[in-house]
Amino acid sequence: MRIDETALPGEAALRPLSARSVVLSLLLGAHPPELPGRDLARAVEPFGVGGSTLRAALSRMTAAGDLLRTDTGYRLSERLLDRQRRQDDALHPHTRAWDGDWEMVVITATGRGPAERADLRTRLGALRLAELREGVWLRPANLRRPLPDDLAAVIQSFTTRPAPPARDLAATLWPLVTWADTARVLLDHIARVERPADGLTVFAAVVRHLLADPVLPPALLPTDWPGTALRTAYADYLRELTEALRRA
Repeated sequence: MRIDETALPGEAALRPLSARSVVLSLLLGAHPPELPGRDLARAVEPFGVGGSTLRAALSRMTAAGDLLRTDTGYRLSERLLDRQRRQDDALHPHTRAWDGDWEMVVITATGRGPAERADLRTRLGALRLAELREGVWLRPANLRRPLPDDLAAVIQSFTTRPAPPARDLAATLWPLVTWADTARVLLDHIARVERPADGLTVFAAVVRHLLADPVLPPALLPTDWPGTALRTAYADYLRELTEALRRA
């Protein structure tokens, strides 16, 4: 299968990855996230990235603070290590049995500028909270994760049990049907991948999609939810990619 600009429900079209995206995808999937320059050069070859293109990309990425130059090669910067942690959590979310409680976060800070408000919304969304109304965010209390300490200055958090049926509320807060439809299209793409470059392109989209998975308790999900299948497919690909990097 060749990846062209195939539109996905609720997703941008799949497009070939740039040299920068190929390098980041490889390092984000590596543990530890560091590769010798020679190994990196061999690893990007199957994805259509030549030596001069790679050198230019590495130079730009180092200057931009995406990568750090080491004695032997390149590693992710601290900023991108945080992205790797989010990506790892998307693959293996830390959950606990759900007893019906919900997390509720209320934004209490005032006088913030547009950029600060946008940043806070992004951070709350990354914590898999959904906005019920302006300044009020919710999710089932089934995630095993604390809220970051620095958010205490701008939010108040509570445990609650909303009056609406939990399944109905979840369907209101998240576009579950759209997410599931896109996941199934991605699984279909995965089944038809033939070239390494196509695989990396599809799985870059898979990672983005898993980051948007609300990770709800099974009781609140639609029938035949494809989240587990998508995670399994990505875990299999990541294992194959890691083995290929070791052989490079």
